Amino acid sequence: MNKLFLSSLMIPGMLGAAAAEFAVRAQESAKTVADGVYSEDQATRGAAAYDTNCAGCHRSDLGGVTGPALKEQRFARDFAGKDLKALFTKMATTMPRNAPASLGDNVYLDIIAHVLKENGFAAGPNELTGDELDGVRVVPGKPRPPPPIGDYSYVEVVGCLTAGPQNTWLLTRASEPVAVLSTPSAQSTPPVTVKPLGAQTFHLLDAMAYTPDGHKGHKMYVRGLLIKIPGEQRMTISAFEMISPTCSE
Repeated sequence: MNKLFLSSLMIPGMLGAAAAEFAVRAQESAKTVADGVYSEDQATRGAAAYDTNCAGCHRSDLGGVTGPALKEQRFARDFAGKDLKALFTKMATTMPRNAPASLGDNVYLDIIAHVLKENGFAAGPNELTGDELDGVRVVPGKPRPPPPIGDYSYVEVVGCLTAGPQNTWLLTRASEPVAVLSTPSAQSTPPVTVKPLGAQTFHLLDAMAYTPDGHKGHKMYVRGLLIKIPGEQRMTISAFEMISPTCSE
């Protein structure tokens, strides 16, 4: 077998291996959403646009209600490994649900910046533009830690609705309060995964506005403003939902 013939056999294989190696290196060196692809100002605008147009279906904290979650495992499952354009296309052609493709490209880009920030990706110096979407790969995010809880924090709890002295109402055997976002369009629907009962007690300041007699002894989800005074924890109410007609675990 002559050398020329051997060379003709080897060259295609070598080219194929080189191309595969180049593709792998290109993928490894590709820009990802972890490389600061949006600006802080852009994410701030996106948060306002998301609250107005998206929170009704996806929750103010991106946890999902009638629409899917846009963070953590669901976000990674749907978009990790794809170009950022896949997320943009999904948003820009199907959302908001009642008026798809109605917000304009710049607003959708702002909302993507907000979604990336809420998935734990840091901002960079420049805004995300439509020309960059094909070259940015989505990777799994890191859950943002909840803000610290203090006086006048906006929180959610689960507990037993109990009548207190002098026409007051208490949430007893309540879970530890968890900080949540406070936005004008925050959903009143409790999260899919409900917290177990605990040992906390909260005085519900405006419970009478929610016809509490009909929920006495029920397991309730409450979201509102936490107010701490010596010897007592109080809560205003912005969401008041029954989880179970009994207060057993």
